[in-house]
Amino acid sequence: MSTADPTSTTPGFPGGTAVTHLRVYDWPAADGLAGGSPHLHTASAEGYVVVRGEGTLETLSSAGFQETPLRPGSLLWFTPGTVHRLVNHSADLELLVVMQNAGLPEAGDAVLTYPPEVLADPDAYRRATAIPAATDFDSAAEAHAAMARAARERRDLAVDGYLTLRERVTAQGPAALHELYQAAVGLVRDRAAGWQHQWQRGPRAQAEATGTHLASLAAGCGDHLSSATVYTAPPAPGPPRNGMCGLLRVWDLDGARPLQ
Repeated sequence: MSTADPTSTTPGFPGGTAVTHLRVYDWPAADGLAGGSPHLHTASAEGYVVVRGEGTLETLSSAGFQETPLRPGSLLWFTPGTVHRLVNHSADLELLVVMQNAGLPEAGDAVLTYPPEVLADPDAYRRATAIPAATDFDSAAEAHAAMARAARERRDLAVDGYLTLRERVTAQGPAALHELYQAAVGLVRDRAAGWQHQWQRGPRAQAEATGTHLASLAAGCGDHLSSATVYTAPPAPGPPRNGMCGLLRVWDLDGARPLQ
């Protein structure tokens, strides 16, 4: 997922969102379930459309622990603070992910459910989360193996913290999430002020444009309709990359262009 260049006049994807194709990991975790890394978002809502396969979405939220079945055609979304874990039952679970506030999750809005001692140490958190760059290796095969290994290690560490947290939420209720939320705020607070710029240039600007259009229409003016344009964005180059929950194919929103 990407956010458009703030100096560009190209409008971002509708609603200031981003769309990613996700193939959920089929690696088994410590509890025998295959799937992705449990995490939460501090400022962004997230939506899923299941396009293939079957699985379960496990969540920890104000409703406690919940399991939601996933099958082709399933549509669901959740708000910031929802701890979510994708479980892959069919080895071919694929989704389209719609992410609010394009660019913020990549900027640190996503926080993994590592054990408390890692969440309390920003340097340890960064080391546990980092994925090596492909350019660090001599061959594509070596890079692929190393990146997958790092993604699986961080997934396993997040599952480790999540399983303990899930037990506490089941026993104590949603209040057991408080310490995780405090840790998440501590990890993102130094970046959050900078996120304002992305929000203003993306979702807020689009909402304000809609307000202007509605006011113009109510006054009997439709001048904005004469600038109607169709845009397209190319797939990001290279192979799918290792995300938190699986292999990601993204579109290069920075490279969006009008169709001629």
